[in-house]
Amino acid sequence: MLRTPLYQQHKTLNARLVPFAGWEMPLHYGSQIEEHHIVRNNVGIFDVSHMAVVDIEGTDSKAFLQRLVANDVARISPGRALYTCMLQDQGGILDDLIIYHVANSWYRLVINSGTTTKDLAWIKKQATNYSVHIRHRTDLAMLAVQGPQARTVLIPLLPQALREIVAELKPFTAAIQDQWFVGRTGYTGEDGFELIISAATAPQVWQNLISAGAKPCGLGARDTLRLEAGMNLYGTDMDETISPLECGLAWTVAWEPLTRSFIGRTALENQRQTVELPKFVGLVLDGRGVLRNHQPILSNNQQVGIITSGSFAPTLRRSIALA
Repeated sequence: MLRTPLYQQHKTLNARLVPFAGWEMPLHYGSQIEEHHIVRNNVGIFDVSHMAVVDIEGTDSKAFLQRLVANDVARISPGRALYTCMLQDQGGILDDLIIYHVANSWYRLVINSGTTTKDLAWIKKQATNYSVHIRHRTDLAMLAVQGPQARTVLIPLLPQALREIVAELKPFTAAIQDQWFVGRTGYTGEDGFELIISAATAPQVWQNLISAGAKPCGLGARDTLRLEAGMNLYGTDMDETISPLECGLAWTVAWEPLTRSFIGRTALENQRQTVELPKFVGLVLDGRGVLRNHQPILSNNQQVGIITSGSFAPTLRRSIALA
């Protein structure tokens, strides 16, 4: 079982540790619902160091990524970020990821922990004819600082030269200086930042954030927060058998320019022209009960759909789902 650089901190805080995609990760630190509300109303911090950071550099880096992913990497100048899907030839989703354009021919990918091994193998295979250097940054850790008070708590803890820059960051932009990489991104539906820092300094940064008022939060709250925000979870709401057109992610496919031949394009074009696609929706349960993953949806005793993600939503005080 893999452990992040913050494992001892989680133990000290009496976190409930559970297996997750090969990692031992905190589910919560006492109350998942309290942690959910902390992020919605104040500021929470998550250890997301199980996510994989992959740097791609080289003269062909942009051309390579234009081929590798469904969204248009040419849209992002240095300092900006892009959410996209990486597809296989048949259009199924190998993974969803964020790409940061760090500088010139340097891009940084953040991919899911459960797909890291297959993603890296796929990326390296596709890079054969491109002049790029691919590096899995196992020397780094990743923290998410999320909530309406994220700016107030984080910015004073940054190096002086970064404070004004980070204060002006727009959503889906990032700043880097020395050992600090700060992106205004997240997976909670709240304002916030994701920090990519050296594994060696992560425990001290974690402690500084707690001392400044941020509360540790686990994977449980992270899941209910993202579900309330209508954000897909890989392996639950989509996988290799599902295309972006089938799971509410058609907006992440850039069809222009027509000359860009990204992997899976032909399959997606055929699908949108010839197939009646399923409708990806959000559900709210009016009565008592909890909607759960994999429950069938019936109409007149006939199955018309299936729940992909379902849970009690603490903010709404009722059960919700994606289906």
